[in-house]
Amino acid sequence: MQFEFATARRILFGDGRLAQAGRLAAEFGDRALVVGGASRERIKPLLELLAEANVAAIPYAVHGEPTVATVRQGVELARRENCSLVLAMGGGSVLDCGKSIAAMVTNPGDILDYLEVIGAGKTLTYPGLPFIAIPTTAGTGSEVTRNAVIGSPEHRVKVSLRSLLMLPRLALIDPLLTHSLPPTETAFSGMDALTQLIEPYVCNRPNPIVDAICKDGIRLVSQSLKRAYDAPTDALARREMALAALYGGMALANAGLGAVHGFSGPVGGMRPAAHGAVCARLLPIVMEANIRALRARSPESQTLIRYREIAQILTGDGNAAPEDGVAWVYRLRQDLNIPPLAAYGFSEADLPELVEKSAKASSMAANPVQLSPDEMTDILRKAL
Repeated sequence: MQFEFATARRILFGDGRLAQAGRLAAEFGDRALVVGGASRERIKPLLELLAEANVAAIPYAVHGEPTVATVRQGVELARRENCSLVLAMGGGSVLDCGKSIAAMVTNPGDILDYLEVIGAGKTLTYPGLPFIAIPTTAGTGSEVTRNAVIGSPEHRVKVSLRSLLMLPRLALIDPLLTHSLPPTETAFSGMDALTQLIEPYVCNRPNPIVDAICKDGIRLVSQSLKRAYDAPTDALARREMALAALYGGMALANAGLGAVHGFSGPVGGMRPAAHGAVCARLLPIVMEANIRALRARSPESQTLIRYREIAQILTGDGNAAPEDGVAWVYRLRQDLNIPPLAAYGFSEADLPELVEKSAKASSMAANPVQLSPDEMTDILRKAL
């Protein structure tokens, strides 16, 4: 057996942890690029904490999901302001943008030199600026991953910048920051977390440490996502979802993903569809297709046993079959009011391009069974 496990250098988790951000940032330098979302109000508490710690803050707003241009502009700003560290406070898009900026400030050339699929795919040479990740959603797990997802409108696709050198120096997870999330964002991010726990557990690159955290993470989502959706200030549900998201980030960084994420990059690249929403729509359909394909081609596959274990965790029934887990996720998807892909403008005419692009995605290679173009088309058609 051979495996690897890498994560953020330091992880601080718990209600109220944000209060330590200023003091901890000061350990890395006195000029910080602070990456946030479109609203400056969301990062105001962080800016105040940095000021108290005598750390100069240079805010940088990310509008929507990060693109190649967004990262370039952030790198230029950080260099011009002589920033010694980068903090990002927000959802997965904000964290991915901050992580990419921190990496590119210290490495030569352009981000396209290092991007997968559409770029040269070179390896980052130098450690980035110290990066502190502070998530405000419970979904992507970007606070502990070694990659960042970047959009390229010109290529109509989202791809990854990836390196061990991109792991955050500090992940600061304060579940209180998720209490203000509206139900829709809670649903999208929570289903992203569930996807990032199920796909690594059944992928073709298993990891024993990942297996353990995935099973516990799936249990946490099964008992807390719907509660957080229905009662946003349910503190226990929010803590458990924040922990599940953290587990999901660790899992995807150290094992593989699968077809859900293989599809999500091209889908998000072609239309302005939220990543979590796309994952939520596709998850039960992909689970169903994988189980059907495995039963037909590899009926003795250990992955079918893993799908059965997932079903037993989700349903609480020790006799549940793999298909019972699929049915449970379909019901959750309905309860959370997840929109179809057609809501973002997709139609039957888009399916050939989506299949072609998805087949090239790195995540698709880790799917537990190789799906045919017809099977991929059928999955997408059911998601419309």
